[in-house]
Amino acid sequence: MNAHLKQIHPLSWTIIIGTIFGRTAISMSIPFLSIYLIRSMGATPAEAGTVVAVSSLIGVFASFYGGYISDIIGRKKVLFIAIFGWVLVFVGFAFANQIWMFFIMNALNGLCRATFEPTSRALLADITPKESKLLVFNLRYAAINLGVVIGPLLGLRVGASNSNSVFLIAAVVYACYGLCLLMQFWRYSEMGQANKGNEQRTGLAGALKATSGNRTFMLVLIGMIFCVLGYGHFDSTVAQYMEMSPRIEEGVKWFSYLLSLNAVVVLAVQYPLVRFATRFAPALPIIAGNLFTGGSLVLFGLFDTLLPLMACVVLFTIGEVLTFTATDVLVDRIAEPELRGAYFGMFGFNNLGMVLAPLFGGFLLEILGVESSRLIFALLGLMTVCGVPFLYMAHRSLHRLEQMRANQEERQFISS
Repeated sequence: MNAHLKQIHPLSWTIIIGTIFGRTAISMSIPFLSIYLIRSMGATPAEAGTVVAVSSLIGVFASFYGGYISDIIGRKKVLFIAIFGWVLVFVGFAFANQIWMFFIMNALNGLCRATFEPTSRALLADITPKESKLLVFNLRYAAINLGVVIGPLLGLRVGASNSNSVFLIAAVVYACYGLCLLMQFWRYSEMGQANKGNEQRTGLAGALKATSGNRTFMLVLIGMIFCVLGYGHFDSTVAQYMEMSPRIEEGVKWFSYLLSLNAVVVLAVQYPLVRFATRFAPALPIIAGNLFTGGSLVLFGLFDTLLPLMACVVLFTIGEVLTFTATDVLVDRIAEPELRGAYFGMFGFNNLGMVLAPLFGGFLLEILGVESSRLIFALLGLMTVCGVPFLYMAHRSLHRLEQMRANQEERQFISS
């Protein structure tokens, strides 16, 4: 472990530590957005769901281009454009006073995230030795969840569900994050530069064809859309349900507790679960995580007291960890090195699940009513586990591919 830690580049540590502060700032505000819109702006559940969903909708279409452009012009330029653009977006959130303004700001928020996330992951993959990549990606995932532990509690403390001024804090945090990255890139000027010749080797159409034509990758992507669909209901449908349910008196406070519990459980179980999951083929833990997530959603609709809801969050979080901890390594394993950014960008299409989650959840809450919580969450859980067949086919496809590679290597060894 210590040897792997020493191999982590200082720029990677900047991204990991910056992720803690960045996600803390985002978790103070974005998870409370739908509650704020309903409570303070008079939005309907469907309107709030639309505002929340637009961020992921933009991400679905922008992520591939963000990752691909970072292959062409360099990771550094894309990261700076995204992170300082984010600062302006959070300032816009703070001064928004109409629902349509929040819609535009969250669309721009999705654009910044869609360019920053695949580019930062591709940069981590670029500068990290192969044997340390699992550690680096899991440190990044732990950093995300450490931020999510702190953020909701701070958001509750400063009244994020009643005021949008908390976004100014996010703007300051991301400005500081951007300045830290600026100093690190000045120190390591060779990092994040464009690879010479990428423009001639692979154009946009070629990159799209290469990624979409990879059968194993596409099966994983489709399966992950359903996984993300289930995961997306926690910040959207569950939040709205707890705010609207007449059986839950302190829904906002309870939801803040559940958000923090989710992140605490991630930090507690991530290492043992990841260590256990590495014994299996990479798609199998994702399948197990999908089943845990779908089952926990069904249980959410059965309870309206805090302790059982906390138990549901524990099951949900186990599913989350099993699903998401190995996906970055899996994408890096599938991707051609010269198209790494494009693959991470294309993988952003799994955010289609985040688009559908608040739309579908908000629609069911509005049409069926919060009193039909059992039926609503049963439908949400059923939709989530629809990803299992695709993930299993991906597992079989990857197994066959690895067997072919092993046979080819064996034949080459014999012939030599």
